[in-house]
Amino acid sequence: MLTEFTFVSAFLAGLLGTTHCISMCGSIAGTLTLCLPANVHQSPHRLWLYLLIYNLGRISSYIVAGMLVGFLGSQFLHLLPLDNPHLVIKWISGLFMIALGLYLAEWSQTLAILEKVGALMWRRIEPLGRRFMPVKRPLQALGFGLVWGWLPCGLVYSTLAFSLISCSAWQGGLLMLAFGLGTLPMVLTLGMTVPWLKRIAHQRIIRKMVGTIVIGFGILVLMR
Repeated sequence: MLTEFTFVSAFLAGLLGTTHCISMCGSIAGTLTLCLPANVHQSPHRLWLYLLIYNLGRISSYIVAGMLVGFLGSQFLHLLPLDNPHLVIKWISGLFMIALGLYLAEWSQTLAILEKVGALMWRRIEPLGRRFMPVKRPLQALGFGLVWGWLPCGLVYSTLAFSLISCSAWQGGLLMLAFGLGTLPMVLTLGMTVPWLKRIAHQRIIRKMVGTIVIGFGILVLMR
């Protein structure tokens, strides 16, 4: 069963973890902003609307992935020949959280293996995104955002471990919603191409601090 602690952990993973994704998601968000029509750039309200639509599509894909993993977790739970299978799934979740912290702090590249596996699927999905470019209408922005959500990312994959522990499609989806909302402030700000924020997020000390915090959350998951 999920608790408020789990949802908060997923939200903070998204909020803190996006410092690692500056180079990837930051470049995408900046490029998408620059490719918008001139009349959108001239209106801050319309620009924010398009950025929100992009991210609505991205987070929707996270929710779908969370529902799929949550459903698989429910099936996997019944296959475990143990008296307390929830304990095994809790350890999987906690260890993934610790691996994420090590990855964000650049102390370990274990999650890079998952990104390479995800890249195989991305090769099939990525061409779909080109069909929505250049973005001229809100519906195109939504379509591109849906594709963007499947970009290979160790941060996303590790957080999906929380969906696994939920053992529920609906709870897995809600959990990835919490994660997506955590990523929203940073990605929206990057969409406005704020250079000083990128410089701060690239500082090694910031990455190590974020990684240490996420490792702490992983340890708390194991303790609970």
